[in-house]
Amino acid sequence: MAATGAEWSTDAAVLGEKRLDRSGWEPDGRPLAVVYPRTVEQVRSVLRGAAVTRTPVVPRGAGTALTGGSAAGAGAVVVDLARMNRIVEIRAADGVAVVEPGVITADLDRAAAAVGLRYAPDPASLELSTIGGNIATNAGGLRCAKYGVTRDSVLGLDVVLAGGTLINTGRGTLKGVAGYDLTGLFVGSEGTLGVVVGATLRLRTLPAPTATIAASYPDVETAAAASVALAEARIQPVMAELLDEATLSALAGTGLRQDGGALLIVQTDGGDDEAAHAVAVLSRGATSVRSDGDPDSLLAARRQALPAIERLGRPLIEDIAVPRSQLASAVRSIADISRRHAVPICTLAHAGDGNLHPIIVAGSPGSPIPDSAHRAADEIFGLALELGGTVTGEHGVGVLKREWLAREIGPVQHALQQQIKSVFDPLGILNPGKGI
Repeated sequence: MAATGAEWSTDAAVLGEKRLDRSGWEPDGRPLAVVYPRTVEQVRSVLRGAAVTRTPVVPRGAGTALTGGSAAGAGAVVVDLARMNRIVEIRAADGVAVVEPGVITADLDRAAAAVGLRYAPDPASLELSTIGGNIATNAGGLRCAKYGVTRDSVLGLDVVLAGGTLINTGRGTLKGVAGYDLTGLFVGSEGTLGVVVGATLRLRTLPAPTATIAASYPDVETAAAASVALAEARIQPVMAELLDEATLSALAGTGLRQDGGALLIVQTDGGDDEAAHAVAVLSRGATSVRSDGDPDSLLAARRQALPAIERLGRPLIEDIAVPRSQLASAVRSIADISRRHAVPICTLAHAGDGNLHPIIVAGSPGSPIPDSAHRAADEIFGLALELGGTVTGEHGVGVLKREWLAREIGPVQHALQQQIKSVFDPLGILNPGKGI
């Protein structure tokens, strides 16, 4: 491939690091090289060269992907976008930010907060993950129950296509319906249709939280039912985070396990009356309800749940979503799957929108994943579809869920999506083997 002006690396240690992401999936071989562009023109040059040589290209942000979407194997060039990390501008009067893909999610939120605004999506990895990676997977987060996932905050994109052509989708206004929604198509496409090199994002004026409520329950099924009761009471929480007994036990030293076998962390921002109503609803069947604790420590504990589970063993981090009305059925069935296959499963959930993360502890890191863990995962995906849900709520398809994607969407839609892929990437060089 031709020189681009960007820094390249073929160092064995670098290639070993960049071939993997947080999913734990290991591709065959190592990539050819890693390139670190700093400008849009450098990305275009890489893509032009890749098209000529038909070299696979794997876009990468912080490598926090959980389904193998940013892992890179033999013959690929990794385009590491972390150095394209400028917040180009924040237009407070318009409620808009213009950023490069390597901006850390939390850094954008802090910059917006400095002018009285917020960037609403807040995935658990917000201190590590990049805006480009969030766009690639349509990431969600704790606040998405009320303020939406990444797609709801993306107004426009700058995208380099497979042959090096730069296009600009969407617009810088809060409303606009001209033409097909290519912006929405690129969000969640996992780098298979183009490389995002810039984004125009919506910022919001988010009210300060009125209350953060910690409600403990005897078991996870009762906690799930309580989260559904909030919706039935027409309460729209900013977040409703559910942690089961196994997760609370992993969070040793936090004291969260002492009051029950499951915990709901609920945050509201609709005023004192809404908060009082939420406390009354959550108190039904609860072993304790507290709204006078330290909200920062509660949310910090929630964000530390995955690292705590990772200390127990190798995690298979699953991500399904079901209709909120089916949440209690889902957690009951996941517990049954855990018992029948004799594999530990720690269940977290963004209960406000029915998004569950059953995390299977699959032996020791580096050891083969037991067949029982694979069978449990398959049953969990099947369960999601049986309940009218989806096999991924926010982590994406990557490599690990391609088979289940085909089952979920059916052959006609699957073929249509593959046709769309071929329009944008006729040579099949953009993150091949991922997404669809």
